[in-house]
Formats: sequence, structure tokens, C-alpha cells
Amino acid sequence: MFPLKTAFISPHPEGAAIALRLKLPLRLSPRLPYEFNLSLKDIISIGLTILGITVISGVCYLTSGLAHPIFAYEGDYVSFRTRAEILTKEEIEQRELEEWTSRTNYKYRGQLVSRPAKGVVHVKTTKWINNRPVKVNIVEINQKANSNLQIKPKTASEDVLNRKATIRNIARTENSIVAINGGYFKPQTGVPLGTLVIDKNVLTGPVYNRVALGINSDNSFSMDKSTIDITLRAKKLEIKADNINQPRMLSTYTLVYTEKWGKMSPPAPKYGMAISIKDGQILGHNFGSIEIPKGGYAVVGPRQKIEPLLSAKNIALDINFSETFEKSEHIIGGGPYLVKNGQMYVDIKEQRFGAINGKNPRTAIGYTENNELIIVTVDGREETSVGMTLWEISRLMKDLGCKYAMNLDGGGSSVIYVKGKIENRPAYKEGIAISNAIVVNEIQAEAETIAVGMNETM
Repeated sequence: MFPLKTAFISPHPEGAAIALRLKLPLRLSPRLPYEFNLSLKDIISIGLTILGITVISGVCYLTSGLAHPIFAYEGDYVSFRTRAEILTKEEIEQRELEEWTSRTNYKYRGQLVSRPAKGVVHVKTTKWINNRPVKVNIVEINQKANSNLQIKPKTASEDVLNRKATIRNIARTENSIVAINGGYFKPQTGVPLGTLVIDKNVLTGPVYNRVALGINSDNSFSMDKSTIDITLRAKKLEIKADNINQPRMLSTYTLVYTEKWGKMSPPAPKYGMAISIKDGQILGHNFGSIEIPKGGYAVVGPRQKIEPLLSAKNIALDINFSETFEKSEHIIGGGPYLVKNGQMYVDIKEQRFGAINGKNPRTAIGYTENNELIIVTVDGREETSVGMTLWEISRLMKDLGCKYAMNLDGGGSSVIYVKGKIENRPAYKEGIAISNAIVVNEIQAEAETIAVGMNETM
């Protein structure tokens, strides 16, 4: 036993109202009787001290038992272990699917909702703006609820850029669940105008550094203004190019053209030159157009800039986008912004768009804080659906929960395809022929087992 300290005993004057006189014969030895006068306060102090000692002793006992496994439980020791609950990939996705289904049922309550695939919800609704109707199609995609969903851009032709096709024909080539029209393109040829990267293969570069959507390898998304850095390198030689597979905007530009552009490069500008390169070697040069070699590329630009390459060997072509897109498997350009950092943001002038802010058919794409992709089409130019301005669709995308969103090609190009059916009412039946689209496919993948850390002592 620990000795009690006398400081815990507070003697009170005889006759005090709060004192309790107790006569306790406490013998510490047979020959020395002692008598103590204890008040109520003294008794409480002693009781609290004993309680404290008991608690401390118990903690010490348990601590020593945990630190030194020599206390008997099963035989001579206690074993402690952590058990992880093992869930399959399908079980984890099923949990996410159930939670997301509940959230979207509430989010789109009172509207016409269908679910064409696991992790995909399609909503048809009519909005009223200034007492005028606007027909809207919304598709929300959650890859955490179905990791077999694949989202990517797709061109009208696998071989060349200067082709167009209806969205139904583009979607059918991969049996897509959902497809919407993509970025801008040159109507005469179908060549995309703006950034387009598919499976890390750079097809076209940005126009005016307009905003682009990155679809990342980890099923996340990125959005930023798109900038490109193109460099031709050889020993003691480095030449910058301005763009890839895009029409010439200035005579001073140096442009790179791959076989996706077609058989021949565009003609060189006045006082310009074109060269063809394959496997790092110059195949030929010309002062007009030049044949683009298969597996190689052509460079077209001012003669004084291109001519030094003629004597170079082992030429390397480096193409890089900004850090925002370093994880992106696919990138597709559009513009302008509609939502940035969760706020309405429409930068028409900065991205050099003309008069596109009237009430028109619209296509928009964005993503939420939780990386759920949201795509929207708006019908317009008719009495039953008057269309939206850019600011109106900006508000809609924000209200749908987008952290970032951007405008895609609109007008006659706006069309949405869901499970084999064109769901909106474009100006032309099936929609006009377009250059590129964004498609959603469901691929098959092997089941996976994942450990979820639910700690439990046994």
C-alpha cells in the first residue's frame, strides 16, 4: 500500500458546524492507540485518493499486459491482431452504386429518369427561363460505381482527320452506351479545330489556347486552357513549331503535319519551305506541298527557320501539353469556360469567340468534386425549346454540381445519343455530320480483390 499523506487530512476546530467528530481506534502497534477527528471533507478526500490509486494501478496493469505478452489468456499469452475486411471490386462498386443511385434519385426527383447502364443516369427535363421552355437532356456518369465505363473522344475516321459522320455512326463503331458531339471543326473538311488527343496520340493542337477537358488514366478529369510545346531537336539544333495538324493562321507559323492530316501537306507560305521526316531523317524538301510519309511527318514554315534542318540527323519531335494534362490519356478542346472552381465563368472574349452568346442549341460537359462526369444538350431555335445563352447554360452546369465545365460545339452539331436512340431534337434528323464525338463505352475487365481497412481486435 502507498502511505496516505497527512496533507489530505484537514483538522477542523472543535464545535465547527461542518466538522464530523469520529472516534476511531486506529492501532499501528499494540502499544500505541491513536484517535483521529475526521471531517466529512477528510472522508471524501481519502475516498478520492483510494479511487485514484485503484484507477492508476489498473492502467499500469493493462499497459504492462499489452507491452509484455506474458499474461495468460490462451495458454501463456494474449494475442492481438488486425483483421481487414476483404471486399471484391464488385462489392465496393455495388456500395458506391447504391449510394449514388440514392443521391441521383433525390437530385433528379420529379424528372424523367432512366439508367441505361450501371453507373449511368439519363434525365430528360424541361426548364423554364423567362416563361419560355427549354428542353434539356442530362447524362451523369460515375466510374466509381462501374469502373468498366470508358470515356474518350472519337473521330469520324480512324485513318484521317478530314472526315465527318453522324453521331449514330460514330457511336456504333464501338457499341457506345452514350455519345455526344465533341469539339469544333472546320465545316468544309471536318478537321478538328482545337486540341484533340486520343490514347496519348496527339491528333491536333489548340486554337487560341482555348479550354480543354483532360480524361485521366485514374478516371479523374482535368480542365484548363490548353497550351502546347512542340520542339524539333537535333545535335546543336532546336527549332520550335507552333502547332500540329491545324490550318495556318499566320505566314510566320511553323506547323507539323502527320499522316492523319492526309497524303499531302498544305502548301508552304510565301518564302517558305516544306520538309518530310521519318525515323529522324530528312526524306525530302519542297517549296510547295510535300508528301507526308507513313509513320513520319512533314514540317512546313518560313524557309529561314526550316532550312537548318536539311543538314541535321537524328531529328526528334517532342510534343508536350501543360502540367494540368500530364496524367491525361485523352484531351478534347472546346470553349469557352462555363464553370471554373465551382463558380460561373464565361470567358468569351479571352478565348476569341464571335457572336455565339445568343439563345442556341448547346452541348456542355463538366465534372463534379467527386469526378462524376456531367454532359448536357439543350434544344433550341424552336417554339417548344428556345435554347440557352452561354450564361444560362453556365448556371445550369453549376446547379448540376459541376466544379469545372466548358462549352462544346453547338447549334446544328448539338446531339445526344443514348442506348441506340437520338434523345434530343436536332435541327436535322439524326443531327448533322460531325468531325468528332465523346463516347461512353462499357468494357469487360477481370474481377479484383481489394482490402478495405476495417480494423478489429480479436
